[in-house]
Amino acid sequence: MRFVQPRTESQQAMRALHRVRESLVQDKVKTTNQMHAFLLEFGISVPRGAAVISRLSTILEDNSLPLYLSQLLLKLQQHYHYLVEQIKDLESQLKRKLDEDEVGQRLLSIPCVGTLTASTISTEIGDGKQYASSRDFAAATGLVPRQYSTGGRTTLLGISKRGNKKIRTLLVQCARVFIQKLEHQSGKLADWVRDLLLPEKQLCRHLCSGK
Repeated sequence: MRFVQPRTESQQAMRALHRVRESLVQDKVKTTNQMHAFLLEFGISVPRGAAVISRLSTILEDNSLPLYLSQLLLKLQQHYHYLVEQIKDLESQLKRKLDEDEVGQRLLSIPCVGTLTASTISTEIGDGKQYASSRDFAAATGLVPRQYSTGGRTTLLGISKRGNKKIRTLLVQCARVFIQKLEHQSGKLADWVRDLLLPEKQLCRHLCSGK
């Protein structure tokens, strides 16, 4: 049985900041999706996301939309900018909190780990002393492959995806960024990743997993 460490007041405060930030990010996505849907109903197709915000002035100039719809779209645009500012403010607060957090500072020393990842792990996991090894942490987070054994043959499947989805997602993003910047990285970690990415190593992993 694995026990969860009780959170400190600082960790609880950071967790609250994260939850409010996540809610605002979801609202931001909903806002652009609404604007995209309203325009699509009038035959105006624009890419999803922030593109509808940046192109709104041009869209309103080039198309004769009902006045009430134009006003509504402008209000949604203002709401989007408000959400962006609120998210930036919360991220600044998270950074200030992280500056006072010893565990968070150690996490920031890991290549490609930023404020959101470091503060999330520090808040949800703490110092990690409840795990005997890094593999135990990876297993608890769902980052190790599931295994299927039959007839003396072991087949590696996809990652188990157990545990904290948010931490798993952030760590995967960090790994992708590290790989994208691999040519500029140095040290044992970079050498290990380069070795894993060798064509013969990738072929071996595919054969072992039965894919």
